[in-house]
Amino acid sequence: MWRPSIHGPPFRYPPGFGYRRWRSGLFLPRTFIAPPFFYDNFMPLGLAQPPFGFRWVRYGPDLLLVDVTTGRIADVVYNVFW
Repeated sequence: MWRPSIHGPPFRYPPGFGYRRWRSGLFLPRTFIAPPFFYDNFMPLGLAQPPFGFRWVRYGPDLLLVDVTTGRIADVVYNVFW
């Protein structure tokens, strides 16, 4: 499914991390389940509001829909940011 991409601010990985292509079902490290990585401007991208207990999380150029309690990734949208 096509989605728009946007020019986002530069993304800085925390020490010890670099780009990884995540997929649904994997567990995101707790480091990324924090406000600096949450992305709330998802509606202009055509993305739905996350269900209760989930957040859109920016990981480099991608957005991950993550269960904030467990860290399990429910959905991934690749190449949202350039």
